[in-house]
Order: sequence, then C-alpha cells, then structure tokens
Amino acid sequence: MSVIVDSLISSVTSQLTGSLSSHLGESEDSIKRGLETGSAALLGGIANRAGDSGFIGNIFNLATSFAKGNTPDLGSNFIGQIFGSQQSSITEMVSKASGLRLTSAATLLTAAVPSVLGALGHHIQSSNLTPASLGSFLSTQSSGLRNLLPPSWTSAFSSERIPTPSVPTVGKQRSGGWLLPLLALIGIIIVGGIVWLFSHNRKPVEDLAAGASNAASSAASSVASALGNFGKRLLPNNVELNIPQFGVENKLLDFIQSSNPVDETTWFDFDRLLFDTGSSTLQSSSQEQLQNVANILKAYPNVHVKLGGYTDNTGSEAANLKLSGDRAESVKNELVKLGVPESQLTFEGYGEAHPVADNSTEEGRAKNRRISMRVTAK
Repeated sequence: MSVIVDSLISSVTSQLTGSLSSHLGESEDSIKRGLETGSAALLGGIANRAGDSGFIGNIFNLATSFAKGNTPDLGSNFIGQIFGSQQSSITEMVSKASGLRLTSAATLLTAAVPSVLGALGHHIQSSNLTPASLGSFLSTQSSGLRNLLPPSWTSAFSSERIPTPSVPTVGKQRSGGWLLPLLALIGIIIVGGIVWLFSHNRKPVEDLAAGASNAASSAASSVASALGNFGKRLLPNNVELNIPQFGVENKLLDFIQSSNPVDETTWFDFDRLLFDTGSSTLQSSSQEQLQNVANILKAYPNVHVKLGGYTDNTGSEAANLKLSGDRAESVKNELVKLGVPESQLTFEGYGEAHPVADNSTEEGRAKNRRISMRVTAK
C-alpha cells in the first residue's frame, strides 16, 4: 500500500499538498508522510481488533451507513475508541514520523476516519461480507499493515481491551466548520490507498488520483475561506505566532490592538478546541491554539478575558450547565499552566443559554457547543 499511496499523493502534489501545506502551516513533505503513516496507523488500529466481534460489528454498521451516503455523528473521540489509551501515543508517533506538529497530525488522523469507514462499507457491499467475514478479512491484513509502520510502533498496537464503540448520535463537541472540507479533501487520498488494499488493482487508484486532482482546487478553496492561510504575527514581547488568517487568535489580537472599547456583547469563539465526548478533558490537538492564546495574553498583561462555556440543548439543562462550566474552567486552568496569570482570567458556564444557531439541526447544535472569550479590560 505504501507505494500506491505515494504514487497517488505525488500525482496531486502541486495542488493538494501545496494547499494543505499553506492552510496547516506545514511542509509538503511532512503532509505527504503524515497522510501515509496516518492512514496506515488507522487501518492498522482497526485491523488489530479484528478478533473483537463487538467492535467489528459496530465498525460494520458504521461502514455500511457511510457507504449508503449516510453520515452518522461519530462523536468527538471516535479515534480514541479505536486506539484506546494508545491514542496520544499514536498521534505523537504520526507527528514524529512525519515531522508534523501534534495538532496537524491529530487533524489528519481525524480526517481519515470517514473515508476509511466509507471504503470499508463499499468493500462490504461489493463482497457481500458479514461482520464475521469482515473480521476475517481484516485479520489477513493486520500484519501487513503493521509492517508498513516503523518498527517502534509495534508496541502501540497492543492487544489491550478497548471499549467497543457504538453507533453514536450527538456528541458534545464542536469540531469546527473548517474541518469538514478538509475531511473531503484528504478523504480522496485515503480512499485510494484502501481501494488498493482491498483489490490490488491499480486502475481504481489511478482513477481516484485523477479525481483528486480535479477536486483538490475547489476543496482547498473551501478550507481557505473557513480558516484562511497561516501567517506570522509578532507580539510586543517579540514572540512570533503562526496563526490562521480567520482564526480566533487573529480576531482577538485585532480587537486588543484596536481602539474599540470593551463591551458585554463581543465574544470570540475558539475554533480549534476539542474535548472528550461528554467530558471537560481537553484533547492534545487543542494545545496549539491554547498556547497561541496564552502567548497573546502574556504579551498584553493589562488584558483581562472572561471564558464562557456553552452547550446545545441535548440532555438535561442541569447537566449541560455543569458541563459548560467544567469545560470553561478546564480552558482557564490550561491557560494558567501555560503561564497566564490567573488574575487575567475568569470563567462561567452558560449551558444551553444564548444559542447562536438552530438546535433542531446537527449543524446548529455543533455551533452552539462552544467555548468563547470576551475581553473585559485592555
């Protein structure tokens, strides 16, 4: 699979990896290595649990659903359900093997999931597989997939018991609108590698490569319009940030440096924070944005910020209020760990109050699940 994926990636390098390099602030070589090692790691993680009938049964259901054109909400930590306690280790390994920042490695792994499941679903349909025969097929691929990964990764794919994922409904996580077009863009590449794995036929891969070349430009434009290119901004204390054009860091800096007075209505939504589903535990991929915000606040010691946590209206009002407060406090605590004086920060949970979108749709609920910040003094 490694040779075929390399061939596919190289066929769209100028359009695809160049766009991803610009949007994620990574080198093209790192993007290519990250796509290959990330897809192999994800497939290896699924294949490693081929003998777990409960896990494979749920993978079967999810894959079949994706193949039929449905898009079930996987929740915020589906990758954690695949790798269990090894999730952070796998993400770090992809990061080290590819030279990507940790947050970019996490993004590529997340982006691969819908494509992997969709490709599995198409193979299930074309081969008339049952959950049991899918498990048998994956068992035959397990060792080969692990052989594509660096030898030091072997211990990460242990036989530990990982909780079986169920078909999720609504997760308590805002993934960010910028990620969806990125999923589509990277998914074209990942599917090509999986098609080869299933069929050992080059032509489907070549066809997908051609399709990827045609789709890359428009998909990359969607990413750019949502998050924008990464660029450098120098803070007063000579700390240099590498931040997206339309990201919350730039918005916060512009407000701080403007003559606009503080008020009670101007809030800025974090756009790259991830929590474990239904919990206040921040995922490691959130670290880059938290570090950027911490650097901004340390460069402007007179700036005070209030953090607000919000949820959608799913579940009980009391539980939502508590979760929103716990998440806002987690962000505050992490910023303090990164060197922001606690006196600059306050927080409050608002639960399902103050929605910014329609809770009757999944898109609207995703927008309502958020952490925001408001400048209270500058």
